[in-house]
Amino acid sequence: MSDMPINDDPPPSPPALLFVDDEPNILSALRRLFRSHGYKIHTAEGGAEGLALLGQEPVDLVISDMRMPNMDGAQFLEQVREKWPDTVRILLTGYADVSSTIAAINKGQIYRYISKPWNDDDIVLLVKQALELKNLEREKLRLEALSLRQNEELKELNASLEAKVLERTKEVRQTMSFLDLANKKLKESFITSIKVFSSLIELRERTLAGHSRRVTDLARTLAKRLNLSDSEMNDLFVAALLHDIGKIGLPDTVLAKPFVALTGEERDLVLRHPATGQAALMGLEQLHGAATLIRAHHERWDGMGYPDGLSGLAIPMGARILALANDYDAVQIGTQLNKRLSQSEAVAYIVEGRGKRYDPDVVDVFAPMMGGQAKPVVAEIEVRSPQLKPGMCLSRDLVTPEGIMLLSHDYVLTDVIIKQVRNFERSSGRAMTLHIRAKKGD
Repeated sequence: MSDMPINDDPPPSPPALLFVDDEPNILSALRRLFRSHGYKIHTAEGGAEGLALLGQEPVDLVISDMRMPNMDGAQFLEQVREKWPDTVRILLTGYADVSSTIAAINKGQIYRYISKPWNDDDIVLLVKQALELKNLEREKLRLEALSLRQNEELKELNASLEAKVLERTKEVRQTMSFLDLANKKLKESFITSIKVFSSLIELRERTLAGHSRRVTDLARTLAKRLNLSDSEMNDLFVAALLHDIGKIGLPDTVLAKPFVALTGEERDLVLRHPATGQAALMGLEQLHGAATLIRAHHERWDGMGYPDGLSGLAIPMGARILALANDYDAVQIGTQLNKRLSQSEAVAYIVEGRGKRYDPDVVDVFAPMMGGQAKPVVAEIEVRSPQLKPGMCLSRDLVTPEGIMLLSHDYVLTDVIIKQVRNFERSSGRAMTLHIRAKKGD
């Protein structure tokens, strides 16, 4: 069965026409001409018969012959005007009787007159225009009546308007105060829920305790100094608290390993966690902006990040801020590098990544705020893994093509680490170039 709704309203009735003429052939011709146009047709062979029919049936338009016995067209249309003034009246005349036509115009106040023989197209168009005019006049009267009724209602309302306005204003103010209070509590509950969920995420890794809160505080401070809008600040606030949400489904064994020790399948899981985090929030429309920042918070300024390989200004500003704030805390708690950095070392690490990992503008705001400064240029050489020797010191971060940092700059290589790098190359099928601090004489 169809599920379409059923309209119980009856279809509008077609306009009704009445043709009055003492000649049957004229009536037949008019009936044939107009029936094909969808009108309801009535006929009468004289004025008295026409008046009787009008008393029984609603009629929108009358076409009457002028020359009829007993009651001519002028007399008939005069009575139509008196009894049914809304009915459009048209005179059909077959002779040039100016005085009779004038009488019909004066007494019957006819809409138009048509001379016999008529042109079919002209008379059809004339009837159509007359009915359209009738409808316009009817609508005009309806609107005038509606306007009059509304004006009367407005007069009654104005009589007590001032008191009602004062009463309504008081009610509105009271309602607004309740809404403000409810909105404040709702906002507080929302923020509390986000913070609680952020804490639950950090329970997966004990070392992350407080990480999201610290990242959020730094990101908000940077955002204010970079003049982000309130909307952008709100998105960044939520994204900072939930930026690791994509890791919630990762196995404990993956979270416990350094990236260099992961299998190919495990590395794919890690690389997907920003996109997974975005997907987890897309069901909540108000978090779409934050979800976009979460997806992009592991992108790098130089385009070597993941999951989309965005670079430069293609990375949302909030994500650029979040990337710096996240890394700054991560290197201090030991979740990003093979060792923990002190606060001053972490600042230097961020400054060293200016224009590579991080947006230069964000670093330029961050560094003075944290007492950091640009690092001098370091002499370096490029080597492949077979050339590595214990004691070599990295001059740059060792980063995979996906943007994952395996080792940080200044890291001193050992036999164990060199073996891990070579194993990583074999498992990934990719040869890596390392940048080593040059010694004097190199």
